[in-house]
Amino acid sequence: MKKMMLMYVVLILFSWNTVSAQNSKPAEYTSVAEVMRDEVLYRDFQIQGEYLDKENGTGFGANLVAEGNGQFRVIVFPNGLPGAGWNRYDEQILGKAVLNDAGDLIVTLEEIPIPLTLKKGEGKLSTVFEDNIYSFTKLERQSPTLGQSAPEGAIVLFADGKASDLFEQAVVNEEARTLWSDAWTKPFEKRPYLLHVEFMLSYMPTAKGQNRANSGVYIDERYECQILDSFGLDGKNNECGGFYQQAEPKVNGCFPPLQWQTYDIDYTPAVFDADGKKTANAILTVKHNGIVIHDAIKLAKETPGRKKEGSEANGLYLQGHGNKVQYRNIWLKYQ
Repeated sequence: MKKMMLMYVVLILFSWNTVSAQNSKPAEYTSVAEVMRDEVLYRDFQIQGEYLDKENGTGFGANLVAEGNGQFRVIVFPNGLPGAGWNRYDEQILGKAVLNDAGDLIVTLEEIPIPLTLKKGEGKLSTVFEDNIYSFTKLERQSPTLGQSAPEGAIVLFADGKASDLFEQAVVNEEARTLWSDAWTKPFEKRPYLLHVEFMLSYMPTAKGQNRANSGVYIDERYECQILDSFGLDGKNNECGGFYQQAEPKVNGCFPPLQWQTYDIDYTPAVFDADGKKTANAILTVKHNGIVIHDAIKLAKETPGRKKEGSEANGLYLQGHGNKVQYRNIWLKYQ
């Protein structure tokens, strides 16, 4: 009897641990102040980012993507950074990096044995290869439309920590004066329109794929322009800037997490006749951080997750996907 009870307890513990592991969620940080509370976490956060060899004019750029506990993915771009010299189908060199006991970051590239090292406290990736000096300096790009004021005649949906009455669901982060994801508005009166949205990805170094700062901007509550921490990824249709299952961005314009980013979206709705038959597809042009990632693309149908295509006008949905993506400075102007 005691043996059976012991086996039962063991089974319960095993079952609980299995469920617990399945339900465990990677840590999510929504501000630099949060990250700074952990010395190791902040160390990796400071290293992660975009690097460019500006001093020597080689045109090489690099992304260092934190994966937790001193581990990084590395992508080297021979023609500059994505959207600033490097294009989608240009060559790229992949690698890994790890912090050693001295605090130096040692980079190992897959195809070219270049001994790149980021010396502790220097902030530069440096190497000498075939008598050429490469010195990558960290930089932080900024979208040219970041902080852009709503033009005359525009409808301000969210600004200065306040959501307009057009929002039906809106939870404000009072400390940061931002809007949390999982928010939506009432239907808009007119279409087409230009929509401006600013967003910030959470920092989730140990998360993978679709679990890494996932949200989305649903235009007309039908067409999702994906939001995801896709920094250093290829830019697929399910990554930042993609329209799920329909269109991938021309280039991955995603900045690292905890930097403010922008979408500027021109939207023309699909056209339906009196019988409800569609006669023209929806057309969208999207700029991500000022980079044109979709140029007058036509979407054959809605993307999954919200509302079906139809002739009636809907509002804006900022998808809730279990992550704390933040938004600010949201406005639209009828065209």
